[in-house]
Amino acid sequence: MRTTDTSMNNVLSSKGHLRAVFFLGLPLVGSHVAQFSINLTDAVMLGWYGVEELAAEVLAGTVFFVLFIVGSGFAWAVMPMVAEAESAGDLQRVRRVTRMGMWLATAFGVLTLPVFVFATPLLIALGQEPGVSALAGEYLSILGWSIFPALLVMVLKSYLAALERTQVVLLITLAGVALNAVLNYALIFGNWGAPELGIRGAAISSLIGASASLALLIYYVTRVTPEHDILARIWHPDWQAIAEVFRLGWPIGLTNLAEVGLFAFSSIMMGWLGTVPLAAHGIALQISSLTFMVHLGLSNAATIRAGQAMGRRDALSLKRGARVVIVLSMLFALLAAALFLTLPEPMIGLFLSPDDPVRGQVIVLGTGLLAAAALFQLVDAAQVMALGLLRGVQDTRVPMLIAGFAYWPIGLGMAYFLGFVLDWQGIGVWLGLAIGLTVAGVLMMWRFWRVSARSLNA
Repeated sequence: MRTTDTSMNNVLSSKGHLRAVFFLGLPLVGSHVAQFSINLTDAVMLGWYGVEELAAEVLAGTVFFVLFIVGSGFAWAVMPMVAEAESAGDLQRVRRVTRMGMWLATAFGVLTLPVFVFATPLLIALGQEPGVSALAGEYLSILGWSIFPALLVMVLKSYLAALERTQVVLLITLAGVALNAVLNYALIFGNWGAPELGIRGAAISSLIGASASLALLIYYVTRVTPEHDILARIWHPDWQAIAEVFRLGWPIGLTNLAEVGLFAFSSIMMGWLGTVPLAAHGIALQISSLTFMVHLGLSNAATIRAGQAMGRRDALSLKRGARVVIVLSMLFALLAAALFLTLPEPMIGLFLSPDDPVRGQVIVLGTGLLAAAALFQLVDAAQVMALGLLRGVQDTRVPMLIAGFAYWPIGLGMAYFLGFVLDWQGIGVWLGLAIGLTVAGVLMMWRFWRVSARSLNA
């Protein structure tokens, strides 16, 4: 069942938009939370295995996620293009942009492999401790190969989400989470007769889980959406469609890089402070990233709804739907901030063994970091919602410039200044992140409301 309101959308009430966003957005939120839970499971289990392994996973996971999120720009470009084409009844365009999104994702994966192979010397050159860098290199030498199935999964998820087939996306992602958790339990700790592989076991589990998810999605797409015939002649290049997806996708990828690069470099800076601060940072980042996945799912729903409005040339639906999804995101941000301020110790404690000798130090540091994270919940939600809406109207280049300005000169500059020049250390780094996100949130929202009417009246 689809919620597309082609004949009535121009008079759809705010309650109608709310129902549509819930129907479309909740499975997307669930799939993002479930997808992130794979990384979260690795962090929790490795935290119980050892703090040094947790610190290594923080570094290695950051490197992988930065490259993955840049490559995902091509997958996210597929989403508004498919939504607009499907709404306009252009099935051929749906097929063309999805297949060439898969081409671009694969090509990007090939370009990233050298980074994973030479991760250890790269991390040492960035000032990280040799022991932690060696463990991170082991992890990435295996996990790096999962960039191919992971990016192809993102393309197919974007395609299915644009068709409002979000429930299957959630179910397949949940299956991947369950498989990863079972394999982690066996391969990290050596349970059930399996070898005890530590951090390498976590990498193997993630690789198997991503490959299994891709296989399930391919099976579903070929059986349930034969009208699009996505994989037919997949080897045949369509240069016009490649150019269109690339044109929309590369600014999305660089925008993603600007934000995740900010957090990635914050991990590098926390590594300069030592293993314990890096572990506390990693835990706080995992928790705050989990709540961010809710906003990301709502942002994807906003992209799809805005793309559908573009296909119908419906300015009223675009604006009314935008207001609904922004309010939903703001309400959840307030709830997350309250949890960060009232329940930091129980959340942080989940990542640590009760008898770990540095457990108390990590909890104290992590509590302060979560308090800083509470400060930027609203602005972080605002910037990701504005980005989703702007992608829906296929405006990606100016947001890329805003992101580059807000996250790097301002966000990273303030993180370094507060953390190291003023010597506020970890708290200073996180307050710098909050400042960068605030600037991004304000400018992104201003951009969307300025261009939304113009996009449909051009």
